[in-house]
Amino acid sequence: MERPELAIAPHCVAARLRLLNRAVTGIYDRALRAHGLKTSQLNVLVAVATLGRPEPGDIARLLHIAPSTLSRNAERMRAAGWLDIAAGKDGRSQTLSLTAGGAELLNAALPAWEQAQEEAEALLGEATTYAVLQAGDRLLAAGYAQTVGIPTRPSNTKTTDKGRIA
Repeated sequence: MERPELAIAPHCVAARLRLLNRAVTGIYDRALRAHGLKTSQLNVLVAVATLGRPEPGDIARLLHIAPSTLSRNAERMRAAGWLDIAAGKDGRSQTLSLTAGGAELLNAALPAWEQAQEEAEALLGEATTYAVLQAGDRLLAAGYAQTVGIPTRPSNTKTTDKGRIA
């Protein structure tokens, strides 16, 4: 083929997912900005709150981020008063936990997250939103989330009467 870009451009799943990721992340980042929070930080706070006192490696594997990236972000979040970083049982490992300030931030940011969720669902449409959530759930169910107790949505999840995914 003389022009491979013509075969790739209209069909590349990776390119489309990156485009969607940037658009959707922008929605959440704008909504969360008033709380001094980014989507990536919210994801870490939610994961830590869900797991209780996980080790950083647990969070990095769950969120599919580099340990060094998590370490930098966790340190910033500790400095902001949202996370506590404590020595683990063996003295070499660490654990993460939500501080009272982190828990308050999650509560305060919930309405902004809900607004962003509605905007993202409107952008994607009901069918695409459902497909994205199902694909994420398959990844979680097939991997690490089961071993650390992250809840996943039941496979029979339906939309609500308001068109929102339940």
